[in-house]
Amino acid sequence: MSEVTELAAGLKVKYYWYPIGHGDFLHSFFSTVSYHLEQNGWGTKYPLLINKLYNGKLENKYIKDVIKEIDEIQENLKNYSPSQVVWDIEDLSKTPPWGDNISDEITELSNCFVTSDGEDLITILKKALNKALKIKSDIEIESI
Repeated sequence: MSEVTELAAGLKVKYYWYPIGHGDFLHSFFSTVSYHLEQNGWGTKYPLLINKLYNGKLENKYIKDVIKEIDEIQENLKNYSPSQVVWDIEDLSKTPPWGDNISDEITELSNCFVTSDGEDLITILKKALNKALKIKSDIEIESI
């Protein structure tokens, strides 16, 4: 497991910062995506997002492809209920700290992940990726 899970995490695009929240929360997003959407295991269907960005850095040359991956992920996660969130793909017995206490606004897994700032995680990912594309920068996950 990455050191990302131990601290608060965010996305860094040059000098722009997009806060996500606790690293366990970010790991849960990637765990959920891989568990439900990658039938052949971690990083097999979404290698750029899962194997590159999650491991810390995504080079600018891959950003357009990752945006396509995110769009597909967002659409596919609509087919799963919030109760199907995976907190940790490496230990499926772990559950989210909120348990079964899920807001009525959360209707499926595509809108289940809300950052520490109250923003939709997929929206923040897209904003950061589009900023990186616009300013021709790499994007990194950093822990603070």
